[in-house]
Amino acid sequence: MTVWLEKHKPVLFADLLTSTHVKESLTNLSVQANPPHLLLSGGAGCGKTAAIHLVCRQVLGPSWRSTTHVLQARDLSKTSGAMAKFEAFLRPEGSGSEDTLAGRTSLDAFDHNISLTSETSPPPAGEESARPEDGTFAPVSRIIVIEDADYLGHARQSYLRRMMEESSRSARFVFTTHTPSRIIEALRSRTQHVRMPSLNRLMIEQRLESISEQENLQPTIGVLGDVAHVANGNLRKAIFTLQLLAQRRLLGDRKNVQLLMANSSRREAQLILEEALRGRIHDWKWERHGEKNTRVLKGAMGALDQMMRTHELDGRGVVDRLHHFLVAGRTHYPEPLLASLLDVVSACDMRLQRSAQQRIQLEELLHRIAEIGQQHFSSAPSQPS
Repeated sequence: MTVWLEKHKPVLFADLLTSTHVKESLTNLSVQANPPHLLLSGGAGCGKTAAIHLVCRQVLGPSWRSTTHVLQARDLSKTSGAMAKFEAFLRPEGSGSEDTLAGRTSLDAFDHNISLTSETSPPPAGEESARPEDGTFAPVSRIIVIEDADYLGHARQSYLRRMMEESSRSARFVFTTHTPSRIIEALRSRTQHVRMPSLNRLMIEQRLESISEQENLQPTIGVLGDVAHVANGNLRKAIFTLQLLAQRRLLGDRKNVQLLMANSSRREAQLILEEALRGRIHDWKWERHGEKNTRVLKGAMGALDQMMRTHELDGRGVVDRLHHFLVAGRTHYPEPLLASLLDVVSACDMRLQRSAQQRIQLEELLHRIAEIGQQHFSSAPSQPS
């Protein structure tokens, strides 16, 4: 099955769904004779990964995939042996070796045609970057991409800083992050920061209309707008949702998008918060499973466990979903209650960065929400009968 996100990916900087300023900045940085290290920040689905691919293609040429190396920092977070895996990525010959991935050159820096490649995409800037005329190697022959660098931690970021100083003459680092403040100043000062703005509903809807035309789809009026609304600024999610609805022949009725919303994690986050506000943290119930009754955890913790299992979330992912639900503007909570909830969610986010016991921190968060609910509802004026 062809994934539409890959099939309809941008091939030119001009095709990126972002602001004109960002397109111009990426183009100018990529065609420089000596491009800088980059830091791309922005929310999920705003185009960071697509922008990275275009930058790598422009800087390294048609064979860019062979000399582009990607590490997902989220995979290292709170896992055993994370530092060893990190060092193995950056020092392929072993931690004691002086050979580093950033210090390796490539013959492709001398001539784009040395490596065989099936890459047929045009240069994103409209023309290939200029090669040195004196027969020397190009300044950049390798790009190392660290995705979700928020999850690196201070020790691994400091390790990268030293490597960028000592052995990156022929390589460039590209970092992506949701929260630039979590990147240490030593790294931020060595990169060119490009902020990717959030995408509005109209921009996403127009891109979905373009894809629908290319795929010969005829969705019912309003469906694409509903999909754009569900995506909430995440173009990746919008395209995946459109492909799912199209393949199941569900684009003929707007109710299908509403059903999809009802089964999304936003509703699950709402259930967790409402159960906690009512003080139902651990609510055990007996349910019939086959030939016997089984005691099942319900309440806020039960809903939390269900959401984590269904969407394969870690603690930070749960906090992100709760925060997104609270700031989406559809909760109808009074402002004092909303402010208190945001305070405890942000405090939990900070504790999760320093703790290896995520479940304990999440359980404490739910108890604090229960205390907020008790204070709010006990102080609320009673309604006249």
